[in-house]
Amino acid sequence: MTYESRTIKSKWIKTKWLLQHRELSKYVPHTMLFNKTNLDLMLSLYSSVYFKPTGGTGGSRIIRIDIKDNGYHIQYNLNKLKFSTPELLFQHLFLFANSQSYVLQKGINLTTINKNPFDIRIMVQKTNKGSWVSSAVSVKIGQHGKIVTNYHQGGTLALFHETMIRAGFDAITTERINIQLNNIGVATGEHFEKYYNDFKELALDVALDVALDATGYPWILEVNTRPQIAPLKTLKDQRLYARVLSYAKQYGRTK
Repeated sequence: MTYESRTIKSKWIKTKWLLQHRELSKYVPHTMLFNKTNLDLMLSLYSSVYFKPTGGTGGSRIIRIDIKDNGYHIQYNLNKLKFSTPELLFQHLFLFANSQSYVLQKGINLTTINKNPFDIRIMVQKTNKGSWVSSAVSVKIGQHGKIVTNYHQGGTLALFHETMIRAGFDAITTERINIQLNNIGVATGEHFEKYYNDFKELALDVALDVALDATGYPWILEVNTRPQIAPLKTLKDQRLYARVLSYAKQYGRTK
């Protein structure tokens, strides 16, 4: 069997798919396509907004916008700028986009460990029996001062339960969130498969990037189709990677 799962790159398309699901839509931060009207609206509603390319991967070309009393502060990688008016901010973002499609997403303040932000990666795979299973829940810890946690942006992978305890969550809360995340992941795999069928493509694996806010509520930042599994090899406990790879081999994926 050959691995044939297709990559759906557009964040906007995948966001719209999530919003079509009554339960999953509860976990989607407010997201809109980038234009002047939508930027003004998002700036009026939230203290922070993320500016993301709809087709970007690996956490690249993402800008965080923070609204403060003295203007609009943005950060790209480690570079920071300030704009006094929303018009000047829009002009900068418009030029930065360079005619590419971008989305605006409500900013979620990520939970931290030792002042480093982290989010959660949920790997979901389809078994040879036709059912979906959450095969791995891991954590991506970003570098201090950075706005993204991605592995290719200097982030590191860590074990879920261990990280949650170190971040101040008790064991009972950690397990409750773990169960919730697994359920969200499986529901996403099942839901996305319906749309993949519309594309006449096979849906075999997806990975969710999920943020926890200060209350422990999960927010789906993005769903990755045809996700990378090699970074799991960097974990000190290799059982997660072995588990994911065992399911992957059922549909012809070897790495």
